[in-house]
Amino acid sequence: MIESTETAALAKLVIITGMSGAGKTIAVQSLEDLGFFCVDNLPPVLIPKFAELIEQSKGKIGKVALVIDLRGREFFTALSESLNYIREHYTINCEILFLDATDGVLVQRYKESRRRHPLKPNGMPLEGIKMERKLLEDLKGWANQVIDTSTLKPAQLKERIVSRFTQADQNRMSVNVTSFGFKYGVPIDADLIFDVRFLPNPHYVEQLRPHTGQDIEVYDYVMKWPETQTFLSKLLDLLQFLLPQYRKEGKSQVVIGIGCTGGKHRSVAVAEYLGRTIGSSETEVVRVSHRDSERDRH
Repeated sequence: MIESTETAALAKLVIITGMSGAGKTIAVQSLEDLGFFCVDNLPPVLIPKFAELIEQSKGKIGKVALVIDLRGREFFTALSESLNYIREHYTINCEILFLDATDGVLVQRYKESRRRHPLKPNGMPLEGIKMERKLLEDLKGWANQVIDTSTLKPAQLKERIVSRFTQADQNRMSVNVTSFGFKYGVPIDADLIFDVRFLPNPHYVEQLRPHTGQDIEVYDYVMKWPETQTFLSKLLDLLQFLLPQYRKEGKSQVVIGIGCTGGKHRSVAVAEYLGRTIGSSETEVVRVSHRDSERDRH
């Protein structure tokens, strides 16, 4: 825990990047509300100069957020070199927040805003989105946290960011357990995906079908089977090994996806169980969400 305390005392530099239209404006506004000094659309080559200013301020500038839009390969190269330079020359806690969304959602947002994609101002938005996704592929892998904004409203995105960067949580790793339905697609920000479609399905029990895994009768039905208990035992054993390894490696956030067919019964019940079980730990902050549980509920 000594290492975490020291890290928390360092100045923090957050790089906000990701897909155009994924919510970077909301992210920077959220961090500004938390007291971060924010700069929008900064060229990556100027990042080391900002790091120098932070160090020279001797604590007066403790939290900085920079929005970086990568509009070409030269920007990506400059960002890579700048981040490496900071790690080698400054004692600053540098973190990358990557915002993403599905192609379909991004296209819809471009249509609603009537904006042109910066990489394809004279072409179709989807062409620019595909080019940008390819360009940002490596950067996404570097990110400390990836947030999929496809199903998030602006207020929900702000809540996610505020909870991540609130001082009380900085010394603990954030574990987000989310249930989902495979028929609606896999969460693109999940680090680990577990498929529970092999468990007995409450959908085929008429009195249980209208309810979700958060309702006690469905939860008990999912939990009563021997295969459920065996699976949960093995899954907890795996997570008890993995989470400390992620924390040791410096990962500050892990997203665990639990999927069933529709994301309403089995995955919800298992996610609720994990939230209660992992949530008893003093080293992780656990949050449970259910992406698809209300999609077909009348």
